[in-house]
Amino acid sequence: MRRYSNSNLWFIAFLLLIFTPGCSNAGAKPNLAAPIITSETPLSASAGLCTTTVTATFSLPMNPPSINGATFTLAGPGATAVSGTVSYDPSSTTATFTPSSTLVATTAYTATIMTGAADQDGIALANNFIWTFTTGNCIPPTVISVTPLVSVAVCPSTSSTATFSQAMNPAAINNTTFTLTTGTPPAAVTGVVTYAGSTATFTPSSALALNTPYTATITTGATDSSGVSLTANFVWTFTTASVACTLPVVVTSAPANLATGLCPDTLLVATFSQAMNPSTINTTTFTLTSPDTPGVAVAGAVTYNPADYTAIFTPIQPLAGDTAYTATITTGAQDLGDDSPATNYIWTFSTSPTACHTNVPLGSACSFGILAFNTVTNVNNVGTIVTGDLGISPGAALIGFPPGQVEGTIYLGDAVAQAAQDDLTAAYNYITATPGAVVLAADLGGETLAPGVYKTTSAQPTLMMTGNLTLSGSGVYIFQIVSTLTTNAGTQVILADGASSQNVFWQVGSSATIGTSSIFQGIIMAQSAITLQTGATLYGSALARTAAVSLDTNQMTTPPCPGP
Repeated sequence: MRRYSNSNLWFIAFLLLIFTPGCSNAGAKPNLAAPIITSETPLSASAGLCTTTVTATFSLPMNPPSINGATFTLAGPGATAVSGTVSYDPSSTTATFTPSSTLVATTAYTATIMTGAADQDGIALANNFIWTFTTGNCIPPTVISVTPLVSVAVCPSTSSTATFSQAMNPAAINNTTFTLTTGTPPAAVTGVVTYAGSTATFTPSSALALNTPYTATITTGATDSSGVSLTANFVWTFTTASVACTLPVVVTSAPANLATGLCPDTLLVATFSQAMNPSTINTTTFTLTSPDTPGVAVAGAVTYNPADYTAIFTPIQPLAGDTAYTATITTGAQDLGDDSPATNYIWTFSTSPTACHTNVPLGSACSFGILAFNTVTNVNNVGTIVTGDLGISPGAALIGFPPGQVEGTIYLGDAVAQAAQDDLTAAYNYITATPGAVVLAADLGGETLAPGVYKTTSAQPTLMMTGNLTLSGSGVYIFQIVSTLTTNAGTQVILADGASSQNVFWQVGSSATIGTSSIFQGIIMAQSAITLQTGATLYGSALARTAAVSLDTNQMTTPPCPGP
């Protein structure tokens, strides 16, 4: 038998001491790097995506049994664990968490990869990898109202609009997804597509032909802010009138002519009778001057909203106090057919000698508890009482009155209701243009707010109330909501320390729904529909610009018109 010397044995032991660590576990391999996460979906801190799975990609091939429901978790809302399945794809080194059910819309979630996840050499992550994201609204969008209506003989100088049920991706609203055609085979009409709030507008490059049918189409290429498409193309048709439009005129303006005591932070709004050429609405054709400084125009910015035919003048600085001003729309403003107003449109007003914050100029719309575009429906027929006027224009469909009661005057499709709608348009655009808004949380439940201007954003377009909201303090409250406003059953808007419903304004870019048996305060101005569910109480007004108002056993009290 071969014998080994002690020196040989010691040498072999020394070699084993050197090389053994390379074949052991993670703690015994200090010379090998631990795996890391190289990418994740949804991205950390992202918001608004329609999320169906959560993934994490590793820098190294992982040990599949170590990637499981214990090492890859998802929680939300808050710390609530989300049930789901975990899988691992060796070819892409990617782990996937698939929730058992759809994640809650517009909710924050936290994903975690724990240090129990190890690579093929048994080396684990050095630390837990944690990231958060916020889901979007995964309900497919719909078109809830359009203009022109099918039944209307349309002025050739007319834009086409479509209002969506939720905020859309502006980049997906364009001349490919919003088209206007005529003839057989269909010929495309040239024009410009714009998007604001929840409304898309197609403005023809020139006046449409007389007595001609047109087809407007919103395609499934239009997606919402979460990337969700319409389920089918939305198509509607209309026919232009057989005679040319009359010359354009300014149908309403704010502040009102001869108004006094206005706050220096006021804006100016003028609404035209038909679509105008945006390039002709500018600081040359829309001016503001004061007799105290003759020949010197007030510096400001002029914008034009093609969806509403509305021009807005925003002074660069607050106006001087205790001063008279003259606003002018000149005949240089032209419609799509290059027609100008017959004369300059001029109105005057004066500012307050004391500092103040401007209220919203509702004009003749302020006396209306309900104002709708086409229909007002009292669903349950009994128990509904409206204190204030009720109007519909251009429609005239009133259902459920009586037995529903209106303790005011009813105006159906007449000049009074139309004037109120015009003033509502001016007020709506006035609110939209009011600067300095503070971004709101997605849910106002449990919040207390002071007077001021508040808004949602395209990243978080909807506003919820799952609990009571307190408005505390005397002053004006303005809420600019990109998409929908929804309150849960039984919630309340509580007014405290001098807050008044006549000074609370809710500008809603799509539709508003006031929950069952809830109590709401303020003037709701919605681009489309307003719904008061069973037993809801409104201390304020429901003013719908392009759709209906629906009621069901509701008590409505219209406040006095707001002050200057």
